Amino acid sequence: MVTKRATFDVRRQTGFATVAMICFFLLYLPIATLVVYAFNDNDSVAIWKGFSLRWFQSAWNNTQVIDASIRSFQIATAAAVLATIAATMAALATTRTKPYRGLTFKYAFINQPLMVPEIVTAVALLVFFSRIKVATGYSGLGYLIAAHSAFCIPFAYLPIRARLESMDLSLETAAADLYATGWKTFRHVTLPLLWPGILAGLMLAFVVSLDDVVITEFVKSGGQDTLPTYMLGQLRRIVTPEINAISTVFLLLSVGIVTIFFFVSRKRT
Repeated sequence: MVTKRATFDVRRQTGFATVAMICFFLLYLPIATLVVYAFNDNDSVAIWKGFSLRWFQSAWNNTQVIDASIRSFQIATAAAVLATIAATMAALATTRTKPYRGLTFKYAFINQPLMVPEIVTAVALLVFFSRIKVATGYSGLGYLIAAHSAFCIPFAYLPIRARLESMDLSLETAAADLYATGWKTFRHVTLPLLWPGILAGLMLAFVVSLDDVVITEFVKSGGQDTLPTYMLGQLRRIVTPEINAISTVFLLLSVGIVTIFFFVSRKRT
């Protein structure tokens, strides 16, 4: 007598959907609560009094919030652009080449900020830049931009490298066979195909730089608060729904960036 062995569909695991829903619920419930209480008319963040936009208006009229926001966008934009340029060159150098001894070490070296605790990177940058500050007397935003750029390179590198590895190398080979120079091949073949990965790296680097706290707190000089460090300072004092309102605006901004990138990348792929 032949017994039939029990089989199951690997695409459907019993209970996984329920566990996933619980995890997502626990992750997003605090965010939803923060957004709801941003519209609270009460001075307390824990007691609901009624619907109001007063805290959004308060944040809009707060010069410290405006200055910190502008500074955050300036640093994040500059750092994202610099990190993406460096990551693109690093990705090209590590993928458009034959495997050789030491290539794995280069991968690890580029991704080192992801493996090292951020506090270690922050302390190292503090010691390094403090010596430069003493020697030069300069204490502007250049240090924050340089620190954020160095920290954001691996975040931009990963999607760009993934895009390069998925691209058909025969197109670039065909361009070379047609006597195109290296620059023309990159400009007319590689770059158009690589553009979605560059956009992904730029967006990721921008978001990481925008909400960084630890490195910014260690590297910044007096009067150089970014919005995350300003919010951290306010949490040490009396907390009002104004912080919720600021967080809600940045949440909507992040969702908008991701949405725009999704439609742009879908058109280009």
